[in-house]
Amino acid sequence: MKIHYLTGICAVFFVAIHILFRLVMPFGQSLEYENVVANYHNVYYVILLELILIFISIHGFNGLRVILLELKQDSWWESTMTILVLAAMIGVIAYGTRTIIIGSGL
Repeated sequence: MKIHYLTGICAVFFVAIHILFRLVMPFGQSLEYENVVANYHNVYYVILLELILIFISIHGFNGLRVILLELKQDSWWESTMTILVLAAMIGVIAYGTRTIIIGSGL
């Protein structure tokens, strides 16, 4: 549960910073295509997006794992759910990282 609490706190912190990035200019203007693409060329913003992706993925998939472990309680089920949830989490993070890399033009 410590992982769940830590990732939750970190996710709230980094999402708050993300919202502050959005408040630099009017909301409608911040969603224009040119401004969104410009954000992806800002190294700090790309790092922020990656941190949000990682912390929210870990938090969400860990929560899913806890819910699944409540359904049935034996060692085979626990190890199977842990492996499946970890695989799904790694897949989501990899795909999200790919999207961030493509968006930033690296």
